[in-house]
Amino acid sequence: MLPLQYAERPARGEPAGLLVLHHGRGSDEQDLIGLADVLDAERRLHVVAPRAPLTLPGAPGYHWYVVPRIGFPDPETFAAGTRSLAAFHGALWAQTGVGPDRTVLGGFSQGSVMSYALGLDAARPSPAGIIAFSGFVPSVPGWAPALDSRAGLPVFIAHGRNDPVIDVEHARRARELLESAGLAVEYQESDAGHQIEPLGARAARRWLLELAAPLNVGDG
Repeated sequence: MLPLQYAERPARGEPAGLLVLHHGRGSDEQDLIGLADVLDAERRLHVVAPRAPLTLPGAPGYHWYVVPRIGFPDPETFAAGTRSLAAFHGALWAQTGVGPDRTVLGGFSQGSVMSYALGLDAARPSPAGIIAFSGFVPSVPGWAPALDSRAGLPVFIAHGRNDPVIDVEHARRARELLESAGLAVEYQESDAGHQIEPLGARAARRWLLELAAPLNVGDG
């Protein structure tokens, strides 16, 4: 049994890989599972969306960590959230038989932060890729991205210039940080606000198809 609640959309037949979608702050596992058929219309991938473990008094939905300031997660709840998610990923790999080398970690807003956190952690295996919609690489005492060990890792970033929640400068800084370390970044910026807009979703779908080699997925 997996350690977090989750929603899933199975592949059509034997899965060529995993796509794990992490929801944003105050939402739940149902928020992004509908994106599965947008990003993977051919249903080649097994798509799973876990529910964050944290609930907060007076705040709706579920959270991966407490937010004292955008860009700087609360260290204690961030550490707890990453531990919970790491356990979920490990159990998911064991249950499905599909390993991290064929797993794309993706998310929106706070879920993007968790995708960066797990995908760039030195203590974690490198995934096949990272999708970050409207997020940032977190700054947390005691945690730093292991960029030296992630050279060449494909990363897709999409962000809106009119995002009132997470300023687009966070995405631009993430792009600069990752590119300077040799990660293979595709960057999509639009006039959108804090949302996954159709242009970004279509670009992410195309990016996923271009991961054909590491995911062992064909274009046909």
